[in-house]
Amino acid sequence: MDIISAENIDFYYGDFHALKGISMGIEENSVTALIGPSGCGKSTFLRLMNRMNDLIDNTRMTGNLIIDGQNIYDKKVDVDSLRTKVGMVFQKPNPFPKSIFENVAYGLRVAGEKDRYVLEEVVENSLKSAALWDEVKDQLKKSAFELSGGQQQRLCIARALAIKPKIILMDEPASALDPLSTSKIEDLIFTLRNDYTIVIVTHNMQQASRISDKTAFFYLGELIEYGETRQMFLKPRLEATQNYITGRFG
Repeated sequence: MDIISAENIDFYYGDFHALKGISMGIEENSVTALIGPSGCGKSTFLRLMNRMNDLIDNTRMTGNLIIDGQNIYDKKVDVDSLRTKVGMVFQKPNPFPKSIFENVAYGLRVAGEKDRYVLEEVVENSLKSAALWDEVKDQLKKSAFELSGGQQQRLCIARALAIKPKIILMDEPASALDPLSTSKIEDLIFTLRNDYTIVIVTHNMQQASRISDKTAFFYLGELIEYGETRQMFLKPRLEATQNYITGRFG
């Protein structure tokens, strides 16, 4: 069953036509990779799903984007509520200048949760889900900035998980990390797919082939090909997809 459905989406930055007629469905509890050269529209499409592009002046969208049965661009949609359902992890780790504990508890506190027991339980469970608990359980009062880059990124994932989203968007979450940290993030994504729907933008073809169920190839604002990852990488339907995956351009 599709939890996300894009229907004929066009998106503009001013006069620039960034996305052209994008239609695709994303299944619940799956990992979908968005691939393509820089500037092809994949991050723009990702940010539509939690309305991050609303923060950019002089942009407009046509078409429908349905998440969990609701058109998220309907005027009645509460954007803050949407972003609790659709979490986001960015390219570079962006922990808050707070303790490890308070980073994870932040979203709950904003929502009005004050019960210390509830906060402690959610922080522990979120850090465990992000495969970070064993490394930080004795240092929860330390600044998040004292963690390594890879640990900071997993902390940001724990922060996203703490508000119990259904969907997690990841914009090149491992591109700033070393190979060992990248491997941990990939292992984590593989585990999280059991409970969450994950959409990830990546430039790393090997990463897309390792962790995703389906892959969407974007080029010049268009969705060129979309299908099962194994099929896409072994026998893509289109020559353009083959050329990009094998490194002939991009």
